[in-house]
Amino acid sequence: MSRGGGKGLSLKDKLDGNELDLSLCDLNEVPVRELAALPKATILDLSCNNLISLPSDFCSLMHLVKLDLSKNRLQQLPLDFGRLVNLQHLDLLNNRLVTLPVSFAQLKNLKWLDLKDNPLDPVLAKVAGDCLDEKQCKQAAVKVLQHMKAIQSEQDRQRQRKLQAEREMEKKREAEQRAKEAQERELRKREKAEEKERRRREYDAQKAAKQEMEKKTKKETVQTRKPASSSRPSQPARHRHSWSRSVLRVLLFVLLCVLCTLAACKLTELRHQPLCVSVNTLYEDVVAALQNHKTLQNILQQNSQQ
Repeated sequence: MSRGGGKGLSLKDKLDGNELDLSLCDLNEVPVRELAALPKATILDLSCNNLISLPSDFCSLMHLVKLDLSKNRLQQLPLDFGRLVNLQHLDLLNNRLVTLPVSFAQLKNLKWLDLKDNPLDPVLAKVAGDCLDEKQCKQAAVKVLQHMKAIQSEQDRQRQRKLQAEREMEKKREAEQRAKEAQERELRKREKAEEKERRRREYDAQKAAKQEMEKKTKKETVQTRKPASSSRPSQPARHRHSWSRSVLRVLLFVLLCVLCTLAACKLTELRHQPLCVSVNTLYEDVVAALQNHKTLQNILQQNSQQ
């Protein structure tokens, strides 16, 4: 570590027992990795350098008991500075600090503190007081720790109140969500009931319309059957009339055939055939019977007149 960047500097050469003096080395950054490799160096002097800030891993140097950061240009300390729980002596003279991290309250072993010549917050400056002798520096350590613990407690309370408020807000949101879901369920239930009632009315209406249609169809069927039943007597009459006409046609045809046969047997040479002889004989018998029947009718008519 060079004087500007730090490379090439042997820390072991500067280690004297448990004390490591890196003051006046014109350091811009702290060689944390090299320091972590020297756990024996419980007393570290980084005064009179050009340090503007400390890296976050600086707080891993938990073996430090005494730390001198005076006469640098530090504007703030790491947020987890309180991890240096073994720290007993801390010199922050002549830096540019305005406040201290809340974790500073965790430095329970801190017994000596110098914050002079820093643009401290007025409240913090009043609490720290002057560090002009050993007694005042010890009192500064005690008072600053108490002050930072009070700030930490207040922040914890605020955090708890915020957490409680968030929990209550979450409960309120959950309650509102449950109420909303219950309202939506009730709405869906009501809509479902209304839909069911609508469908039931539609079903009843369709059923009534169907029954009305069936009644109307039945009535029309009955009305249609009445004329049919009244016309039934005429159907046998039509059948009988048709049958009589058929019989009459058959009789006329038979009579025509008979006349044709008689004419053929009387007027043609077929009259000497056996069939024609029989026909002629039958004809003469029928004529004689008819004449006798006519004679009998005349006699009966005369007798009735007498």
